Amino acid sequence: MRKIKTVFMRGGTSKGCLFHREDLPANPAEWDSIFLQAMGDPDPKQIDGMGGTVSSNNKIVLIWKSEEENVDIEYLVGQVIVGKSQVDYKSNCGNMTAAVPAYAVEEGMVEITEPITTVRMLNRNTDKYINVTVPIDSETHSFAQDGGCTIAGVDGTAAELRVNFLDPAGSKTGRLLPTGKTLDVLDIPGHGPIEATILDVSNPLVLVRAEDIGLKGTELPAETDADKEASALLEAIRGTAACLMGFATDLQDAADHSPAVPKVGFFTAPVTYTDIESKEVPAESMDLCARIISVFKCHKACPLTAASAISVAARLDGSIVQKTLGSGISDTPTLRIGHPSGVMTMVPTVVKNGSDMNSVQVPGVAVQRTARRIMDGTLYIRN
Repeated sequence: MRKIKTVFMRGGTSKGCLFHREDLPANPAEWDSIFLQAMGDPDPKQIDGMGGTVSSNNKIVLIWKSEEENVDIEYLVGQVIVGKSQVDYKSNCGNMTAAVPAYAVEEGMVEITEPITTVRMLNRNTDKYINVTVPIDSETHSFAQDGGCTIAGVDGTAAELRVNFLDPAGSKTGRLLPTGKTLDVLDIPGHGPIEATILDVSNPLVLVRAEDIGLKGTELPAETDADKEASALLEAIRGTAACLMGFATDLQDAADHSPAVPKVGFFTAPVTYTDIESKEVPAESMDLCARIISVFKCHKACPLTAASAISVAARLDGSIVQKTLGSGISDTPTLRIGHPSGVMTMVPTVVKNGSDMNSVQVPGVAVQRTARRIMDGTLYIRN
């Protein structure tokens, strides 16, 4: 058996294996085999690995010290595709982004400043910069595990990590609006036209109204996944957007070779619903209610990158969010998103230069997250 050091961490509402890049083979062609064995693929049950059978629990993160000026840490995220011999490196994971600076502090990879250390990071999936403030424990002089921050989808409280995605627009396509429009009408095979907003903030996302695809927007993940007709329609919408964005040549190509990019989401106006813990989430606690499909399954929370995109969409004149909920949705400094695990609050900074939405700038999108080291040790894989 081959031995490789790893740390298993939760970042936000995701978790996975974190590696020092120097602990891995120098040849990246050897990495996929290691990561697939780590998670137990291609078995969809992942019995022989650490994977949790859903995309949010199948993250791989490679981390190394940066040689760039004003950057401390660089990292690359891999998404193990459950049930397949495939690792997707096309997109960043916003939730695991919160685990990276905590890991870097604990591993002694950055210089510590008390009581708060700002870790300056560069994500190599998107070549975008992220600054994260990390609280430091005065006794251990390392990452502070305890605190009063709560995030939906995670039990208990922990220290707050403030994650600020800098200039996140155009992460994969180079443009905030890949089609040049805030509102597109997609011609979906076998269905017909559906209005959507396609944007690229932290990761590409296509967003549609729940009512337009026969859903309410309050469905829980199991209910959404069990609706085969709606799931097929959502994948057709996602695949159509992938083709428009240049990630695929047709719907089958999108499913086979770009399953994680873009993501697809549906939303509705604020509405009271019951979350996955059977708790009532009142309509007045949110600005909209959304669900995100990640690698063919409904996410149990809301991916942070998708939440970033939704928060920016709410600020874009003519977007499907504003068309549905009214322009007043952009009047507050935050956007509260209801999702299957509760409510997430985003803080987007959007600068408009007149009426041309293609000239909009997004200096940053910030969010509260927490993270925790669950386990560290030796990963055993077959040679």
